[in-house]
Amino acid sequence: MEKTWRWFGPGDPIQLNWLKQIGVEGIVTALHAVTNGEIWTQGMIEDLKKNIEKHGLHWSVVESLPVTEDIKTGGPGRDRLIDNYRTSLTNLGKAGVHTVCYNFMPVIDWIRTDLYKENRDGSRSLFFNYARFAYFDCCILEREGARNDYSARVLEQVENICSTITPEEKEELIFNIIVKTQGFVNGNITEKDKHPVVLFKKLLSRYRDIDKDRLRENFRYFMNAVAPIAHEYGVNLCIHPDDPPFPVLGLPRIVTGKEDIDWLLKAVDIHENGLTFCAGSLSSGLQNDVPELARHFAERTHFVHLRSTQADPDRNFTEAGHLAGRAGLLDVIRIFELEQERRKKAGMKDFLIPMRPDHGALILSDIEHNVYNPGYSFYGRMKALSELSGAMAAIRHFCI
Repeated sequence: MEKTWRWFGPGDPIQLNWLKQIGVEGIVTALHAVTNGEIWTQGMIEDLKKNIEKHGLHWSVVESLPVTEDIKTGGPGRDRLIDNYRTSLTNLGKAGVHTVCYNFMPVIDWIRTDLYKENRDGSRSLFFNYARFAYFDCCILEREGARNDYSARVLEQVENICSTITPEEKEELIFNIIVKTQGFVNGNITEKDKHPVVLFKKLLSRYRDIDKDRLRENFRYFMNAVAPIAHEYGVNLCIHPDDPPFPVLGLPRIVTGKEDIDWLLKAVDIHENGLTFCAGSLSSGLQNDVPELARHFAERTHFVHLRSTQADPDRNFTEAGHLAGRAGLLDVIRIFELEQERRKKAGMKDFLIPMRPDHGALILSDIEHNVYNPGYSFYGRMKALSELSGAMAAIRHFCI
């Protein structure tokens, strides 16, 4: 598999000239300065591509070309925004960038309640506490009907949190869930917004009358419109699973496991309509057997996120070591290495499957000098890349 690294552009504290030294082959990035929904011009794409290539690397994957809320909701600006998306895909294809990761998660991307939870070894990891998330939903957002979505046991925990949480902890929870992670991921809310809860409620209200079936049909409309361009220019579109892969905030979720992904891939059944196989997101849902999903969807997987979680029946989960947790990454790597060999023997031009280490722990001096987006520290991901590289080498030696 091709070893790639998510890089957040010229403002990223991690320098491109560091990455080749640690074994990175391809870069996963985006035009982060472009407003969601606007066209990625040929010139912008070529400038970034040339910057990457002058460091001996190449632009392997776009992560991501955002799908706007108007597209997801079928809003009044949908067709104009889809036309912009088609133009951006055309420009990427002409520039030789042929893999685009995106998501169809309403309003909010990946969710964590704690961005730096201390582990027993002193490292820090992303963490999701379901009861604290329920507190955020019921007592901060005060979402209508929220309490109907939680068990009596969880609501009892919510009441305990209500009586003990400090104002500082409350602000930190808001920051962690709807400001920090969303600001660098999809830009719906940023650290510049003075009233993030008010803004977030407005975004949620757009989905008041949209259920899972409606969101699925909005996906089908979008994919029917962009698939011809993707096919013409050889751009593989790969949808990212929901993170976490279960209902949140009363929002519909359409990429939670096998049945969902089967539906999405069959909705527009062409090779270019594919999957980003995020082992970490899928592993945080106890309903998912991650290696079995990898086997089932290997042929339609265009990009792989290698990480793992530890999850419990109460829907709490934490990032695990990359060779630990419930994702079974050794099996997952073997499955995709074999799929890559199958593609190569079949004469496919795009037989290489890009992978990237995802959500590394905060370790060593990065703990004191943390200048990174949450989950995207340097040393933690470098450690993960080394572990995964060793696993890939062993699997190729003994199994391929």
